[in-house]
Amino acid sequence: MSKDIKFNFLNADEQERYQKHLTLKEIGYEGQIALKNSSVLCIGAGGLGSSVLIYLAATGIGKIGIADNDYVEKSNLQRQIIHGTNTIGNLKIDSARERITKFNPNCELLTFAERINPNNALEIIREFDVICDCSDNFGTRYLINDACLILNKPLVFGSVQGFEGQVSVFNLHKNSPNLRDLLPESPSKNAVPSCEEYGVVGVSTGLIGILQVNEIIKIILKKGDILDGKLLIFDLLNINMKKFHLKSDQINKPIKNLSQFEDFYSEEKCSEQIHSIDIINANDFNRLCKAKPNKILLIDVRENEEFSTFAIEGSISIPLNHLNEESYIEFIQKESLIKDVFTICQSGKRSEKASKILSKFKIQSRSIKGGIEKVREILCN
Repeated sequence: MSKDIKFNFLNADEQERYQKHLTLKEIGYEGQIALKNSSVLCIGAGGLGSSVLIYLAATGIGKIGIADNDYVEKSNLQRQIIHGTNTIGNLKIDSARERITKFNPNCELLTFAERINPNNALEIIREFDVICDCSDNFGTRYLINDACLILNKPLVFGSVQGFEGQVSVFNLHKNSPNLRDLLPESPSKNAVPSCEEYGVVGVSTGLIGILQVNEIIKIILKKGDILDGKLLIFDLLNINMKKFHLKSDQINKPIKNLSQFEDFYSEEKCSEQIHSIDIINANDFNRLCKAKPNKILLIDVRENEEFSTFAIEGSISIPLNHLNEESYIEFIQKESLIKDVFTICQSGKRSEKASKILSKFKIQSRSIKGGIEKVREILCN
């Protein structure tokens, strides 16, 4: 759907599909047309993004953007309901696209298989009416916030941890608060634990994601009490809900570019360099295998179901989420004394994570670029 094309009708399928919306006086036919003519970008297709994307499609949003460069893992499925066992190892955007297309073929989908960064944020975000932040780190959240300030885009914010979640709407109007009014400076990288470190109950991502979509609907329809200048905190464990009012500080408004993120991301890069990993391409790995087949330990970090479907001869299966278990680490440390250690997955993403984990235990390893897909391609030629 081109940004210039505006619809003034609902087709027969849409009229039947959105029947319960059409009977609501707050939405009705005109409201559903407004939803059809709107565009929403969902940044992150994980826990929050899963419920956001499903309900954006169910609502009848005409154009939905999905930005994520991560892959589906089995440990995601406890909360990332848009994905399934059959899409483990696939890009999350591809998995989400497949599900939404089957769920509501009336929605136009645009996917971006890349992490939002200072070089692409403005280009991607400017094409959408409303931005929904479903990211999982503060660096990206501040980047999205500042890009929305520059482009005058309303931003629906959500975050979860454990049994608790937060929702707010930033930059709805000229004088609306934004993330920097809530948190003027980003917490240090280790100050706030990630979901992997702290844990998260699956239903919290579902509830907060649904609340984000509710705000998006109200923004598009210009109806109801929007969480503009308000932070809603929901405690699912004790069924408590609190609402805090935010004040807009004009000092945080004059953001002209994204240059202030250079320091933040350079900090990220420095951190990554501490745990830098070696990467080997599939051709070089294949040559090494032929030269010294008995001196290689190839660790396949895909899920067991993936391994049973196809595996490189001589490889051993240790799923990524079990890799740091004591028994496996001791085994790999012992083997690394007499063998070169390599990690492999479907496409190379998880194997890089695996090599980073091993580096923390002072185990040198190399991740195979392109993963099983590339090695298999070479073997078939």
